[in-house]
Amino acid sequence: MSEEATSSDGNGKVSRVIRIGTRKSQLARIQTDSVADKLKQLYPEIDVEIIGMSTTGDKILDTALSKIGEKSLFTKELENALERNEVDLVVHSLKDLPTTLPPGFTIGAVLKRENPHDAVVLHPKHMGKTLDTLPENSVIGTSSLRRAAQLKKRFPHLDFKDIRGNLNTRLKKLDEKDDFAAIILAAAGLRRMGWDNRISHILGPEDCMYAVGQGALAVEVRARDTDILEMVSVLHDPDTVLRCIAERAFLRQLEGGCSVPVAVNTEVKEAQLYLTGAVYSLDGSDSLKETMQTSIADAGKTLEEVDERVQRVGVTACKVSGGAQDNAERLGIDLANLLLSKGAKEILTVARQLNDAR
Repeated sequence: MSEEATSSDGNGKVSRVIRIGTRKSQLARIQTDSVADKLKQLYPEIDVEIIGMSTTGDKILDTALSKIGEKSLFTKELENALERNEVDLVVHSLKDLPTTLPPGFTIGAVLKRENPHDAVVLHPKHMGKTLDTLPENSVIGTSSLRRAAQLKKRFPHLDFKDIRGNLNTRLKKLDEKDDFAAIILAAAGLRRMGWDNRISHILGPEDCMYAVGQGALAVEVRARDTDILEMVSVLHDPDTVLRCIAERAFLRQLEGGCSVPVAVNTEVKEAQLYLTGAVYSLDGSDSLKETMQTSIADAGKTLEEVDERVQRVGVTACKVSGGAQDNAERLGIDLANLLLSKGAKEILTVARQLNDAR
């Protein structure tokens, strides 16, 4: 149990203060505020204090993420604060969280997913065009090997270059210079910022599958804090939890990270979970892609007690059917093993070596 912070409203009424850690970017604050608002609605008796921090990934802006090689670029400082009891929970974009968390931590909530697909944001002078109709050798900005690998294969007439910075910075680089004809960003971030009007079009899975966990928010807590775990567990969205467990299990079994191009697409239809997973060479010329499915029907609706030992790829979801979670995790592992049996390890090893040598 963590040391509880309390506050008084001056009339003798004492409230528990819940301290939430977050990155300092505008998008991170919007995402964290949305979680804080939900908690306040569910638990009117609590006070919420938001504590902003800068992470390694926020500070190193002149190097491609895939070159830094640190798996917890956007999470380490936040987890340090959690470990020191300076905050009670941390809000992340789930795609930033490694598939194996440090000991003592767990993902206590995975919220309903925003659109997980990628969006094309065109330079104002190219409005009305698509990636298909942009001029030969137009430069497209993306910080993701996954996006570049898929789009190089699909749109060979385009050039892809790294672009770093938060959403505001990247949009400014696009608008104020002529370096990029377009940039590729997660649709979820643009929507949360209220910038739907900047989305020229959304890329479907036939053009570009998304990153593991993309579009979902995660609440990370200390695994031993059963009261906080219980509090945030009501934020879980069952379909999103099961989709993301399958995706994270797939990535972990492949031993992938941000330094290799791995992409997924998941769907829930009629109590079936469908997972498509793919691996790519850096230029997209070599790839493997397969789809598998499993049942996620509630087997007797077995719900588990809050227990820090029951984690699936870092997620504790005590209000979601344990059997369905097991099936989702197994689906991710089985799909990864299928790709590995067809040569995925070789593709990823070469991609990693080429990326390191760049």
